[in-house]
Amino acid sequence: MDLKVVGEIIKAISGEVSKVIVGQAQTLTLMLTSLLCGGHILLEGVPGSGKTLLAQAFAWSLSLKFGRIQFTPDLMPGDVLGTNLFNFQTNSFVLTPGPIFTQILLADEINRTPPKTQAALLEAMSERSVTIDRQSHSLGEEFMVVATQNPIEQQGTYPLPEAQLDRFLFKINVGYPTEAEELEIVKRHGQGPTKRDQAGFGIQAMVNQEHLAYARYTASQIKLSEPLVGYIVALVRASRRHPLVETGASPRAATMLAAAARAHAATQGRDFVLPDDIKTLISPLMRHRLVLSPAADIEGVTADQAIAELINQVPAPR
Repeated sequence: MDLKVVGEIIKAISGEVSKVIVGQAQTLTLMLTSLLCGGHILLEGVPGSGKTLLAQAFAWSLSLKFGRIQFTPDLMPGDVLGTNLFNFQTNSFVLTPGPIFTQILLADEINRTPPKTQAALLEAMSERSVTIDRQSHSLGEEFMVVATQNPIEQQGTYPLPEAQLDRFLFKINVGYPTEAEELEIVKRHGQGPTKRDQAGFGIQAMVNQEHLAYARYTASQIKLSEPLVGYIVALVRASRRHPLVETGASPRAATMLAAAARAHAATQGRDFVLPDDIKTLISPLMRHRLVLSPAADIEGVTADQAIAELINQVPAPR
């Protein structure tokens, strides 16, 4: 297990993304953590906050096949998965693969398509395969979804069902930049229309499939002590007893948190997990999994506030 190699991979990706994106250091760390443990990401932020560009720059830095789906209200499951078409020359059906047959998939404005089409991603995100006409097709271990959504626009949108949200490792809130960051954004991107592609931004693919496989294996070997396993379980179980939470986190959330904590420790150059790794990750990992009670809505309590209370109530091991 060579954490130096993982550090070089993370430095390479961060360096390429920073050619385009100003700030968003915490968001990028969470995306790298998700990449190392094979999770999917949901980016939520107001229009113009750089969500799509961030996802594109992240994918461009990897030597993996990249695909994008612009979700719209009239998009059908077949438009995502593909379909079998009859070939009159061979007198047989031939699969015409949809855009989901890729390695890094940008699902842009995912909440603009109806639940029927959103559900087309469920099997792919959970099992990394799709079933078309009763035949299963593998998408590969590298398959990763980076989805974006706009939290303020309600017309023409369809909230993601809880089962769909649970497939995402992290829900990351992409906020406004600081004043200094915004000044740099305007200096860097304020020249008018430019070529918004990989070559135009000068981003190079720095990490290939073998690099990623090694980094993921290394992250999976990070030490997670028994007390920290108990801490993760205690936090998840406490979420089910919170008075303002109607439905708490599932066992899947606990296993995902353990894997993510290992990956986050690897991004920090450590071969062991600390309680701070878990505390850093628990909000983005659980904010979309908690179903708050009507009383919480009346009192204006958010999922992040409920999670902060859990962190204060459950003692961390020393």
